Amino acid sequence: MKASDVLVSCLENEGVEYIFGIIGKEVIDLADSLSKSKQIQFVPVRHEQGAAFMAGVYGKLTGKPGVCLATLGPGATNLLTGIATAHLDHSPVIALTGQKVLNMQHKSAHQYIGISRVFEPASKWSHQILSANTIPEVIRKAFRVALTEKPGAVVLEIPENVANENVTTKPLPVTVLPESVPSIEALKSAKVLIDQSIHPFIIIGNGVIRGGAVKEVQAFIDQLGCPITTSFMAKGILPTDHPENYFTFGFTNKDYVTRGIDEADLLIVIGLDFEEKLPTEWNRKKIPIIHIDATPAEVDEYYPVKAELVGSIRLTLALLISNGIISTGWKPSGKLKDRIEMSYLIEENSNKDTFLTIENILHVIEKVSNEQTIIVSDVGSHKISIARMFQPRNANQLIMSNGFASMGISIPGAIGAKFACPDQTVICITGDGGALMTFSELETAKRLGLSFVIIVLNDSILKLEVEMMNQKFGESFGTTFANPDFLLLANSFGIKGVRPNSTIEFEEMLRNAIGSKNELILFDIKTVI
Repeated sequence: MKASDVLVSCLENEGVEYIFGIIGKEVIDLADSLSKSKQIQFVPVRHEQGAAFMAGVYGKLTGKPGVCLATLGPGATNLLTGIATAHLDHSPVIALTGQKVLNMQHKSAHQYIGISRVFEPASKWSHQILSANTIPEVIRKAFRVALTEKPGAVVLEIPENVANENVTTKPLPVTVLPESVPSIEALKSAKVLIDQSIHPFIIIGNGVIRGGAVKEVQAFIDQLGCPITTSFMAKGILPTDHPENYFTFGFTNKDYVTRGIDEADLLIVIGLDFEEKLPTEWNRKKIPIIHIDATPAEVDEYYPVKAELVGSIRLTLALLISNGIISTGWKPSGKLKDRIEMSYLIEENSNKDTFLTIENILHVIEKVSNEQTIIVSDVGSHKISIARMFQPRNANQLIMSNGFASMGISIPGAIGAKFACPDQTVICITGDGGALMTFSELETAKRLGLSFVIIVLNDSILKLEVEMMNQKFGESFGTTFANPDFLLLANSFGIKGVRPNSTIEFEEMLRNAIGSKNELILFDIKTVI
């Protein structure tokens, strides 16, 4: 059997259903093998970066590795931003790239660079397959590495001659990743610290969602009865009106919840990735920490671990709950929760007319969305507003690039979301800067018959950079540009475009767009600065 056929069989064995990518000369054998698969759908995209973004969001939403494909050289390097995004956001991804034949790699050659070396700092594992006979082992290891906490990206480089070899190997059995729990001594130590604490504060990160521990976290919070805050990527774990919900932390400015953290005598940090926010920015007083995560704590002066519970977050919390936790019932001083809520409401309602401010736009989206709506946010000033004000109904319903903070993720990310959750409403929110970085993927979405809403916030500036430069220098530079007519551009792809002029129009149009199950609709919104 041809090696590329074996590789496809291995991918099928791992449960792969979709591969996003672009075909090139060095992967045509793999493409030929994929064409014969009855299980895997190859999704041709317009740019490899978009393929990696699609795979990353698919992986985040499904918990299964998303797979992307590119040829050698520029095709492979085009994947880099999306792979780095998956790596720092801890989304499981497998990237397959072509490469020159082995006997040409010792010298300069057309389009040749060492792909596996290029991707080493941006992935969990980057490897060139040197022998076709190792393909089953390599693929099995790749999926295992991608899924093991903390999840991330694996890059496999396949030389053209290796893909064309004849082999007799077969896929290896897929085994379930083992789960572990902390030692009895570690659990006792943590319980003593919690019971002795008067002002504990819970900080929740993305690992809680990855670990399937949302229900256990909710039960732990209800039992302990102390304030909690979540990272950007963990929003939605608690209902907005939950009495212990102190909303989100991790902002450069107006990070109100840190005032409550400063009053704590113990921080219970659950599933937080340092890529979300370094402790120097939220634990300024070096408050003692109980670390609950699937992996050991990183060493940091501002992360003073007094108890370390390493293992399945879900099982660990279940053990803590079963051992009985004493409720504290404390609240930060100065009615902090009310002040946080009021600050959001003031910003949200600061303009009570119908102007299309980002606050009013988010208010409408929150109003018309439901428990199944997935929001995919691009990076920019609007991302900060979304992280601060938008409250998803459930965990893992708000997708944003936070670790690597990659502009351009939202449109291809929405495509990945629709493949992961085809029956759910998907709304992608992007600035005009990020939109034009991957706008070509609208052709992909249209060709595939996908339906979702694209909201382009159109102000012809890099607003976040303008704000930062104005604050530091009193003026901005290099942050303005001209835009095309987004409605005409959308129409050229065969996509409906609308341009609301008020919040009332936007709400009506958005309701109609969500009600249209089989249509791509783009909103061009001239935002009020």
